[in-house]
Amino acid sequence: MAHDTRVKICGLTETADIPAAIVAGASYVGFVFFPKSPRHLDLEAARFMASSVPEGIMKVALTVDAKDAMLDELTSEVPLDMLQLHGKESPARVAEVKTRYGLPVMKAIGIESETDLTQIDFYAKVADQLLIDAKPPTGADRPGGNAMAFDWSLIAGRRWPVPWMLAGGLTPDNVGEAVRATGARQVDVSSGVESAPGVKDAQKMVDFVTAARA
Repeated sequence: MAHDTRVKICGLTETADIPAAIVAGASYVGFVFFPKSPRHLDLEAARFMASSVPEGIMKVALTVDAKDAMLDELTSEVPLDMLQLHGKESPARVAEVKTRYGLPVMKAIGIESETDLTQIDFYAKVADQLLIDAKPPTGADRPGGNAMAFDWSLIAGRRWPVPWMLAGGLTPDNVGEAVRATGARQVDVSSGVESAPGVKDAQKMVDFVTAARA
């Protein structure tokens, strides 16, 4: 049975990644603004790439504990549809960012064990969407994009009052299983469709979206 799973391809770094993601069938494209990431973009490159995204595809900016000054510059320079907060932002900060910039906010939440699930309810009250991701390994210098999955049974059949997206170690080989195991209607991929860190592979993007919707 085919699914209408919506796919976000995150961490695009090259101009050619945009048409490749669109052809693959992405519903969202993500740009990373975090210097420690191999997918980090400067504002000029991001503006150029975002300007080529057709209407109807959501342009998402991933930031990590960004201050207002950085978000002011980002939102004024780059045409965006959504902000993704991927750091330790509190529910109050999520609400503040939403109000200040007038853009929908997606909050990433790292999951490792059952105890991590309780925080989801707090963020669901203030965020427009949730990104349920694997908690980064101890000592990691990046909160995401670490190619790690978590135990999907922890969220199997769970529902929250806002749309949510499954992330963490997804690849063309496991995304179909992940969708079946969790009931996710939306999935996020970054390293799983790359040939090297920060280098997207057009065929892997196609394979991922096809598998997510199989």
